[in-house]
Amino acid sequence: MFNILEKRFALTRKGAIDFSKGIFFTTLLNIALMLPAIYVFLFLEDYLRPIFNHSGTTITPTNGLWYYILLGIIFMIIMWIIARFQYRSTFTTVYEESANRRISLAEKLRKLPLAFFGEKNLSDLTSTIMDDSTELEHTFSHAVPQLFASIISIVLIGTGMFFYNWQLAIALFWVVPLAATVLLISKKLLHKEFQDTYQNKRNVSEQIQEGLDTIQEIKSYNREGTYMNELNQSLNIYEKQLIKGELLAGGLVNSSQSLLKLGLVSVIIVGVQLLSAGTINLFTYLIFLVIATGIYNPISEVFNNLAALFYLDIRINRMNEMEALSIQQGKTDFKPQNFDIVFDDVSFSYETGKQILQNVSFTAKQGEVTALVGPSGGGKSTSVKLAARFWDIQKGKILLGNQNISEIDPETLLKNYSVVFQDVVLFNSSVMDNIRIGRKNATDEEVIQAAKMAQCDEFISKMPNDYNTIIGENGETLSGGERQRISIARALLKDAPIVLLDEATASLDVENETKIQAGISELVKDKTVLIIAHRMRTVANANKVVVLKNGKVAESGSPDELKKQKGIFSKMVERQML
Repeated sequence: MFNILEKRFALTRKGAIDFSKGIFFTTLLNIALMLPAIYVFLFLEDYLRPIFNHSGTTITPTNGLWYYILLGIIFMIIMWIIARFQYRSTFTTVYEESANRRISLAEKLRKLPLAFFGEKNLSDLTSTIMDDSTELEHTFSHAVPQLFASIISIVLIGTGMFFYNWQLAIALFWVVPLAATVLLISKKLLHKEFQDTYQNKRNVSEQIQEGLDTIQEIKSYNREGTYMNELNQSLNIYEKQLIKGELLAGGLVNSSQSLLKLGLVSVIIVGVQLLSAGTINLFTYLIFLVIATGIYNPISEVFNNLAALFYLDIRINRMNEMEALSIQQGKTDFKPQNFDIVFDDVSFSYETGKQILQNVSFTAKQGEVTALVGPSGGGKSTSVKLAARFWDIQKGKILLGNQNISEIDPETLLKNYSVVFQDVVLFNSSVMDNIRIGRKNATDEEVIQAAKMAQCDEFISKMPNDYNTIIGENGETLSGGERQRISIARALLKDAPIVLLDEATASLDVENETKIQAGISELVKDKTVLIIAHRMRTVANANKVVVLKNGKVAESGSPDELKKQKGIFSKMVERQML
């Protein structure tokens, strides 16, 4: 049963167990809430039934007033105790499950290959972790346990009423399956409308996120009016779809609830006939009339919660889709013989039919600098990222120290890599904290030493609070060269045996490039270095050059050897010397 609940509602095992407890105690609470009605029934039967006695004799109540006062107190205590357990098993545990769900999703994302993030945008993932989880939290605390508990308690109460008087019970409950059938038949239609509403909401979120990410380009090209018009159109579509969905759901639920009202009419008609025939007495008739006025309220809540569950299905399906994604995993016991990186007949594509690398083979030896050069789109950046298992290849092998990296846990593998990309990501924290990302347990003195080796100390010393200066979101208070040097300082601090450099100096001026080259020279000493660069001066001192063109190795050898071949590399050098 727990396995079914886990899959159906995207719960953890503990969440499924707590969910079952929530249904149990909510059912008890629903039954306990009938205690006041039972209390009134017992009191009236004891004190008022004599009024309807036609024997002419006086009947004394069985129990005194103090008995009913004490019984009322006992009923209230029972209801209070059950309510306490119900709140703990429904609300508190749901919030704990929601927190665990967000952590579980974050852990799942952490272990997914980067290919997944290339197919998803930020607003989509944020919405899944925050909005979807919040909606699940709200619905599971206010609707789903109550739905199941109401169904169970109504069945139990209905069964008891059938034993009390089956004719009136049928008159009371015949409308329930009819009303439920109307709602269940409409499930497919409701699901489609909810799906469209959800997708339109997601489109609006993505458009707003895109506007925030590209605000500079929007302003630079006077696209504010166009962007706002497109956003307004998306909002109008979402608003219309939302109204349509709400009207449809509300109309169907209200139609089902309207059918329930026919039950009261049938109780009145059937009760009068039975009363006239002498089959029941007036007291029994009045009891069923009182129950009929209140029994349909929890049934109406069932229909409301059922509609909420239909909408919840869309979010649950998204959760289950993410949980079903294949994660990158492997052995954590990794002791390479050396730190040579070997590409052995590697082929890779981001998507079907779009091949990026085809049968690529080369070796980046420990203690040497291996440079990847060639025309744009040749597969250089892809090769560097594959070397660190940011993606998994489709064919061939990538070996590190004679071990296949596809069999090694990514986090274990990346402990051996220092990576410096062209696009540096910094955090809204101090310079010290941003550099310490390279090694979290580094001392302040070690951080400062790494910063000096990366030529950072010069500009950091001019900041208001030196290394404690907050640099803003993504280092917005720094220049491109300063941000790049902080990235190199991180790599120096990590001091990993393998260094990956992807276009680290491509967009910098000569002065900043010279400073960063000094930092890189410190970084690559005695390491396995895989470097990408378009500027030939960057690879002049490389031990080996691999020329990639159209996803294939076109040339390979030392810079001097390739110059003599008068091939692609030689032409690139000549063009840059003009």
